[in-house]
Amino acid sequence: MSLDYRAEAPRIIRDFLTYHQTIQGHSSRTVDEYYLDLRNFFRFLKWDRRMVSRDTPMDQISIDDVDLALVRSVTLTDVYAYMDYLSRDRVAHPNSSGQTPGLLPASKARKVATIRSFYKYLTVKAKLLSENPMQDLDSPKLRKSLPKYLDLEESVSLLDHVDGPNRERDYCILTLFLNCGLRISELVGLDLGDVRGDQLRVLGKGNKERVLYLNDACIQAIRDWLAVREHMAVTDPNALFITRSHGRISRAAVHKLVKKHLAAAGLDSRQYSSHKLRHTAATLMLQNGVDVRTLQEVLGHDHLNTTQIYTHVASDDLRLAAKANPLARVKKKDRPKDHPEDP
Repeated sequence: MSLDYRAEAPRIIRDFLTYHQTIQGHSSRTVDEYYLDLRNFFRFLKWDRRMVSRDTPMDQISIDDVDLALVRSVTLTDVYAYMDYLSRDRVAHPNSSGQTPGLLPASKARKVATIRSFYKYLTVKAKLLSENPMQDLDSPKLRKSLPKYLDLEESVSLLDHVDGPNRERDYCILTLFLNCGLRISELVGLDLGDVRGDQLRVLGKGNKERVLYLNDACIQAIRDWLAVREHMAVTDPNALFITRSHGRISRAAVHKLVKKHLAAAGLDSRQYSSHKLRHTAATLMLQNGVDVRTLQEVLGHDHLNTTQIYTHVASDDLRLAAKANPLARVKKKDRPKDHPEDP
């Protein structure tokens, strides 16, 4: 994402973003997304209030003049109008060929959360507003769906089909995804010094550090990869995973290799991704006796309710639960043929 909010954002928004990056410890990627959300909202606001010509393309509307007076004038009605625009008119993927209008509920919810966070900061932290006009702002209702994941057999098949010139590296990456439930940002950020015997130091969201214990499969996969890596010239000597061009592996490269090996294993590479491998690790741990609070620590979730999306169970487990009910063995008794009919 090639942008720098420090050069582009008006002061009131820039201060909010700086707070999140320096005090809250959010990543540059997260802060950039906050900026894009707020830029889009204030572009819409200026367009909707006819502060610019209605013929002006949305991506050409400047927000340089956004100040406290304009920010203070925003009402819930403005935000609901913006949500309606997101639902009906906003192109979901501006760079795609489909040009389908209407964002997904999750995308709308994120944008609303950014607006709510911005006004909370202005009220509670910066104290530029005496009252928060977004206090009662509700998020769009999200359809609760179970995360997609590979079952045990599919996971083993994925690992079995890893091949090619980067076999040791790719196998190690997939093994860490499937056993440790890493985020892709955490994996690409791993340094050699983060591997400490049977422990792995992980820097998660908000620069929060956690330590994961490595099982035998992970330890062996790391050893095999390091045996190959030590003979490679590198431009980043600290990076655990590097590409054939000798630099630290990128998110795009990881996505590409995951898709490649999923396809080789006969799995739908359109349905699964590196993040789905994180879902897989979480699900397999839960299905094999790890309690949800321990899983919360492993995954690096701040809140338990985030982890609880993984407490889904397979249909076989649901069948066993039904059969485990002692009433499952109670059968209806045959009534005598001459029994009088009930009234």
